[in-house]
Amino acid sequence: MEDTRIPTELWVKAHLRRLSAQAVPAVIARRGDPRGGMVILKINRLDLGCRVLTQTRDLDGVLSWMPALKGELVPEPDADDYITRQTARDPDLWVVEVETRDGEHGFEGKEL
Repeated sequence: MEDTRIPTELWVKAHLRRLSAQAVPAVIARRGDPRGGMVILKINRLDLGCRVLTQTRDLDGVLSWMPALKGELVPEPDADDYITRQTARDPDLWVVEVETRDGEHGFEGKEL
C-alpha cells in the first residue's frame, strides 16, 4: 500500500491558515517530524480549561482523534504536563494549540 498522505508540516500549516482566515487563534507549539509526525491538539477553551486530542489512524489510514485525560476539560498546566510526557516518548510529535470558546478545532477527523 502506497502512502499518499501529504507531509504533516504542510497539513498543519494548511489548517492553521484556514483557522486564521476564520479569526481562530492557533499556533504550532512544537514542531515534530516534517513528513510523518503525528499531531496532538491542545484545545484551549480559555477560562473553561483545556482538552487534549491525540491524532491516530485506523488500519485503513483514516484519521481520527483520541481524547486524552479522559476527554475532560483540565487546567492548562495539566494539559501541558500530559503533552510534555507524550513528546518525551515521541520526539516526532507536533503540538498545535487552538484557542476557542466553543471547543471546535477545525481539523478533520472524527473523535473516538
